[in-house]
Amino acid sequence: MSALWTAAEAAAATGGQVAGDWAADGISIDSRSVAGGDLFIALSAARDGHDFVADALAKGAAAALVSRVPEGVDPARLLVVDDVMEGLRALGAAGRARTGARVIAVTGSVGKTTVKEMLRTALSSQGRTHAAEASFNNHWGVPVTLARMPADTEYAIIEIGMNHPGEIAPLARLARPHVAVVTTVAPAHLEAFGVIEGIAQEKASIYEGLSEGGIALAHADVDTAGILFDKAMACGAKLIRFGAAEAVEARLVEAQVSDSATVIRAESLGQERLFRIGAPGRHYAMNALIALTAAEAAGADPTEAALALSGWTPFDGRGTRERIVLSETDELAVEMIDDAFNANPASMAASLEVLAATEPRGRGRRIAVLGDMLELGPTGPALHAAIADHPAMARIAAVHTVGPLMTHLHAALPGAIRGLHTETADGMIPALIATLVPGDVLLIKGSKGIKVARVVDALRKLGQAAAEHRRGPR
Repeated sequence: MSALWTAAEAAAATGGQVAGDWAADGISIDSRSVAGGDLFIALSAARDGHDFVADALAKGAAAALVSRVPEGVDPARLLVVDDVMEGLRALGAAGRARTGARVIAVTGSVGKTTVKEMLRTALSSQGRTHAAEASFNNHWGVPVTLARMPADTEYAIIEIGMNHPGEIAPLARLARPHVAVVTTVAPAHLEAFGVIEGIAQEKASIYEGLSEGGIALAHADVDTAGILFDKAMACGAKLIRFGAAEAVEARLVEAQVSDSATVIRAESLGQERLFRIGAPGRHYAMNALIALTAAEAAGADPTEAALALSGWTPFDGRGTRERIVLSETDELAVEMIDDAFNANPASMAASLEVLAATEPRGRGRRIAVLGDMLELGPTGPALHAAIADHPAMARIAAVHTVGPLMTHLHAALPGAIRGLHTETADGMIPALIATLVPGDVLLIKGSKGIKVARVVDALRKLGQAAAEHRRGPR
């Protein structure tokens, strides 16, 4: 297999200087996880990446991209540029330019990582497919993903995120997608944008990066759909609208949700589609329709893509489900829905609907552990309190809350389902465990910063300890 980047290729791409002949098989920005053969990028953020070049090379990195020669490092294993971040961008641009891949870019307030992973599943059987392993969707993540793209890639999926105005368009122009998707527009990052229309405008700027003849996918069901449509047309894109409304090019007709799967009936680009995915939830059905439509727009076979999607399941922190036995016998077994990676009002509503549709075993109950939704600005308290009015609450036995913003939901909940409240996730763990009964279904959801994933980790560790006890001494 040929190298991802030779010294000469990387120097030509970045305009940098090399003194040796090396070849890199990967790209790394973290010396702690660098793999043999990687090109280590010495980015500077909280700490100066140049301080870790020697360590990265000692661990087997082929070379390092730097703006100065660190003390004691062999210059023959360096690519020296004026600015490391600009060098990374140039390497990403060159990675994009040298491939004939069909590129799909995905953004949205909710669902962009899920759609990216669904597209990876849908396309991998049809050609060499490239996408980031994690949510590499920011100012360094997108160029890293592009720089990691093998030259013979046939399909590429690039996730693009944002926290502040003006972030998406430059990254979209770097990716130059053939298909650009806005999954939805919802109240997220309101702290930076003030109003949801500002979020819609920023999301719509992904269409500015479309290559000539590009295709824009836009959610027709959101209140700000007009902003998306207008931007797509202004960018000269072919517009494909998706949603549940009848007058769209890709329509979700029906989603039949069971405990472990969702059967989807849709009309996409003039064809009726009936397929399933291995996860429950109407929001997953819409994401699957987006992925199927984007795959077809990129030139893939939609029938084969729909068949491949039957093998898709969520990943950790994004709605994965697992049975955990917490006792030394099989008596105390619960089902956990791990959706602790992130949260905003739209994703919170979707997760509560999944919990409400899940059938507990025996005398088990539906229980939610909800952490703060962050970056909502002045509307945060009201948006938290409004969760109490969601129809799914009628089927939930107890709602436990974590964090200062969740005090507003705690106060708004009816007394019958108002559960525990703690300021931290660590404080919730022992009290929560004491309340569980066999058959409970437990949803854990919150923004990453509130760390409700620690509740997930604690339950898993208890389950592992109980399993070891059941196995006995070896």
